[in-house]
Amino acid sequence: MKGSYGVLAMEHKSYYPKTRLTEYAIKAAELVFGLFLFAAGAYLMVQANIGLSSWWALDIGIANITGYDYGTVHNGVALVILLIDILVKEKIGWGMVADAVLIGTFVMLFNQFQLISEFHTMFAGMICLVAGLLLCGIGSYYYMDAGFGCGPRDALMVALCRRFPQLPVGVIRVFLEGTALLTGWALGAKVGIGTVIATLGMGVAIQFAFRMARFDATRVHNENLMETCRAVKRLRGN
Repeated sequence: MKGSYGVLAMEHKSYYPKTRLTEYAIKAAELVFGLFLFAAGAYLMVQANIGLSSWWALDIGIANITGYDYGTVHNGVALVILLIDILVKEKIGWGMVADAVLIGTFVMLFNQFQLISEFHTMFAGMICLVAGLLLCGIGSYYYMDAGFGCGPRDALMVALCRRFPQLPVGVIRVFLEGTALLTGWALGAKVGIGTVIATLGMGVAIQFAFRMARFDATRVHNENLMETCRAVKRLRGN
């Protein structure tokens, strides 16, 4: 059977409802692992030092004027967006909550231990950026395969699409990411060739990871918070 990316799709367990507590435990671990990889990829893209992607430009711009670690700022921005998602009655899953809390936390740890210094040559920066994009793509696969819902920024995009159906999803995405990028740039975040590569390359990296895993994201059975809590409670009672 062909998946949404035109390749033979493999039957992943995430395409079906979880039926055992061990399955929830395994998928929760997969979620955290995916977010860890995504955070590592984002950290590499920042350390590449040749230009920031939109949301990280916003985080670092705010960090520039507040003095907070940009990982802390990332969590703060994500939690604000999560609150907006709740107010506009978007479905909230554990994946969205974990995204809002863990990615920035992992980045803070990377910064604290200073795992990689900033690069100062274009060639080294390019290699670091591409490695970061690949890690983000692989992390996105594990994160989405867990089946606990999308991240807060994607949920906000979906909410806007529902409220402005006359606008193409691409226009809404460009509006959100463009606003984040321009705000970050105005606050002193670095914008450059890496910004262009990150913007165009993220989708390619995710598609590459999905192809390698023969994964069709449109078939994932995602759960919201209440569905997961009810299912786990029911399974624990059996």
